[in-house]
Amino acid sequence: MMEKKGEWVPQRDENLAPHPRTEYAVKVNLQEYYACVSHLDAQIGRILSALEKTGKLDSTYIFMSADHGLACGSHGLLGKQNMYEHSMKPPMIVVGPSVPEGAQRDAFVYLQDIMASSLDIAGVKKPAYVEFNSFMPLVRDAEATSNYDDVYGCFRTDLQRMIRNGDHKLIVYPGAKVVRLFNVGKDPLELEDLADNPENKGLIRKLFKRLLKLQQEMEDPLDLETYFPELLAG
Repeated sequence: MMEKKGEWVPQRDENLAPHPRTEYAVKVNLQEYYACVSHLDAQIGRILSALEKTGKLDSTYIFMSADHGLACGSHGLLGKQNMYEHSMKPPMIVVGPSVPEGAQRDAFVYLQDIMASSLDIAGVKKPAYVEFNSFMPLVRDAEATSNYDDVYGCFRTDLQRMIRNGDHKLIVYPGAKVVRLFNVGKDPLELEDLADNPENKGLIRKLFKRLLKLQQEMEDPLDLETYFPELLAG
């Protein structure tokens, strides 16, 4: 959603279905999404077959990811213009030499880490202007830790900001002056907003201050303090 003259109006993918959503529209959107996934799988299969035929499969690293997920009706939303897990969390799959087969890692990484990881594999020193980090140590060693204590999310100039620390995610909507808090570990579908629980005020303030720190690191110019001065109290 985007703010315009004090009102919230649908934008981009949100216009792919009527308001309020209908069961038929959501099913069609899901059908189209799964069709795209099937097509992509077939093309990946062609690449893997070509690598196998040329004898290069076992010596090739492959990173499979995307720049975002899609809501497909979750939370009544469509597309990627939100900070919920279904829209902002892409897949991250790595195969190749020294990559443990079938292993999984639960750690924070960014999509942009793929570049730094590729340089790591090639034995090339990462240039100073590359701000992200290789996650290959995580891939090779289950005991390795993430390069990031928090994950930062942003949508448009002044519409949405997000921070995730551990299992907790704080989403702020400056234009609407709304705050949402989720425990993604216990509530992976993000259905229970914990922000209104008085017991979570301290946690919200803590996450908000960490978000402000991340904003500085990311050179995000939005002054969240003017929208949520109450979150700095105490």
